[in-house]
Amino acid sequence: MNTNNSTLLTTQDLSIAFGGLVAVDHVDMEVKRGSIMGLIGPNGSGKTTIFNMITGLYVPTGGQILMDGDSLVGKPPYQIARKGVARTFQTSRLCLDLSVLDNVFIGMHARQKQGLYSAVFNRKLVSAEIGTAYEKVFDLLTIFNPEIVKRAGEPAGRLPQIDRRRVEICRAMAAEPRLLLLDEPSAGMTPEEITELMSDIRKVQEASEDITIIIVEHVMSVIRSITEHVVVLNFGRKIAEGSFHEVSTNPEVRAAYLGKRG
Repeated sequence: MNTNNSTLLTTQDLSIAFGGLVAVDHVDMEVKRGSIMGLIGPNGSGKTTIFNMITGLYVPTGGQILMDGDSLVGKPPYQIARKGVARTFQTSRLCLDLSVLDNVFIGMHARQKQGLYSAVFNRKLVSAEIGTAYEKVFDLLTIFNPEIVKRAGEPAGRLPQIDRRRVEICRAMAAEPRLLLLDEPSAGMTPEEITELMSDIRKVQEASEDITIIIVEHVMSVIRSITEHVVVLNFGRKIAEGSFHEVSTNPEVRAAYLGKRG
């Protein structure tokens, strides 16, 4: 829940082009601290591209990205992660042969003094930090589903789809982010699993004092249920923003996106 009106993240005239294709075209956004914001639009409208620019995977060709007033543009992904930005991806990025525990543990390396290799393979070298980290991993897994804790030593590839998504979100949360970017977390889920997912995202916010979430999602029931503010993109441009009701009744939005979904 948004506890104040201060702004965590701002984009100003944010743009990127790949050759002659303008993928994001002068997009302005303001994300309030502690809020859940939805970023929606048809396929190819620039949603994931904006996530890739925020996290440093892409460098904008124009405009600015500010987090607490500091520019993220041009910073490498590891520096942006250490500033408190974490994300999930459209497709699973879990290491399926590693245990559930180690998958979540990997997410902690952005906040640890030791490197990733030590975090996974040289645990004796960092025993004090590891003990605290293990407790945190189990706490995170318990928030989502206590049953996952019972399978923490199993390879992540043995988990059902919804539990893999939960582990991915736990891994992102392990970095103690201030800004969490969720890219189509309901992909491949049944309606029942999507309902569980919405509950999980609320648990994430309740478990963190001041976390801010931006969610890219095509399932409108998710956006309607959990977001406080929605930005709509089409062909790389922002065409509307406001509450879900406001954007869902906007004629341009209905023509570009929502209307096509019935």
